[in-house]
Amino acid sequence: MSLSSEFFYRDNALVCERVDVASLARVYGTPCYVYAKRGITSRYQAYKHAFAGSWSEVCYAVKANSNLTVLRTLVDEGAWFDIVSGGELFRVLAAGGDPAKVVFSGVGKTPDEIRFAIEKGIHRFNCESEAEIKLISGIARAAGREVSIAVRVNPDVDASTHPYISTGLREHKFGIDIALAEAVYARAAMLPGVVSDGVSCHIGSQLLDVEPLLEAAGKMCSLVQRLRGRGLPIEFLDLGGGLGVPYGANDHPAAIPAYIERLRRVVEPLDLTIMLEPGRSIVAEAGILLTTVLLVKENGNKRFVIVDAAMNDLIRPALYQAYHEIVPVLREPVGEHMVADVVGPVCETGDFFARDRDLPSVAPGDVLAICTAGAYGFAQSSNYNSRPRACELLIDASDVHLARRRETYKDLIRGENVTLVHESLR
Repeated sequence: MSLSSEFFYRDNALVCERVDVASLARVYGTPCYVYAKRGITSRYQAYKHAFAGSWSEVCYAVKANSNLTVLRTLVDEGAWFDIVSGGELFRVLAAGGDPAKVVFSGVGKTPDEIRFAIEKGIHRFNCESEAEIKLISGIARAAGREVSIAVRVNPDVDASTHPYISTGLREHKFGIDIALAEAVYARAAMLPGVVSDGVSCHIGSQLLDVEPLLEAAGKMCSLVQRLRGRGLPIEFLDLGGGLGVPYGANDHPAAIPAYIERLRRVVEPLDLTIMLEPGRSIVAEAGILLTTVLLVKENGNKRFVIVDAAMNDLIRPALYQAYHEIVPVLREPVGEHMVADVVGPVCETGDFFARDRDLPSVAPGDVLAICTAGAYGFAQSSNYNSRPRACELLIDASDVHLARRRETYKDLIRGENVTLVHESLR
């Protein structure tokens, strides 16, 4: 069972911090995301404490979970933020974040997004191509500003993770080949409006083995030394995120302190500010998705547990073939088990959360918790099949905060028009 310490059974009833989870399902309905505030803050602080005494910044990767209440929780902890869109910058600012603590990553920044970020005064752009560096230079010069940049370097390190979340090889769309990096930096140094004072890389996500991360860090440190030898003022080394979490009993990721201790030994001799961009490892285990059993269907020798959540609520199993532990909110001390697929109502065969899973026997009306759903859960949700998106709750000890209300049918058509609207394009 992969419940984190913030979720536990008391008298066979699932509890989040000090709140009975069954009561949340009764009051707020399902599907419903539930986040434990202590789980978020404790994992962020694990990074900060491991870096104590060093020049470092922990930049939460907003794409993992961009709810304003989650972001505000991290603002209050002093976090920096890694963003990949203008919308994520808007969210950070709406949550009270300091733009000077924002790093803008991403392979396809638009001119409007770049202007918005420069206007707000973000800390730095992580640039993915030479064309992007030239674009930022032109926009910064037109605005009469000088902005810091880092080149995202592709170190050609195999992250050994799911191919959709591996980003560090030459065939991936991300970054600039490490063999070309020095020449790119030399040309960037000649451009107005930009200061190349950092180096960035990110090789992938959900890494259970830290050796690829440390190999990439070693390659980046060697590059920093070569760039400094060319007279470039490299002050920041951004090593991205990627540390994995235990989705199932067979997942054994490195502990945050142990990883940071080894990383510091590699980087600290260069007197750099180390920057990391953790997302999943801060919020994944701090969240669950609650869903109610609609019915149990027998089809020959096959059994299906059909629930009210679907792939539009949590797409990871369909998209990544990802494993999530599924547990009952109210469990029987000794009870029968069943083997079944746990599936949703969406009209896709890929709409499943588990296949041939050994589960406690369930009946219509029972509430289940899909574990380790705090990262890339709601953030990747959609209105597919015209399904309103779930509500989100943040639990702070015994307090329940409605972080996002459940969408209504009216929300589904907001912004649409039944009749044709003629607008001038002049």
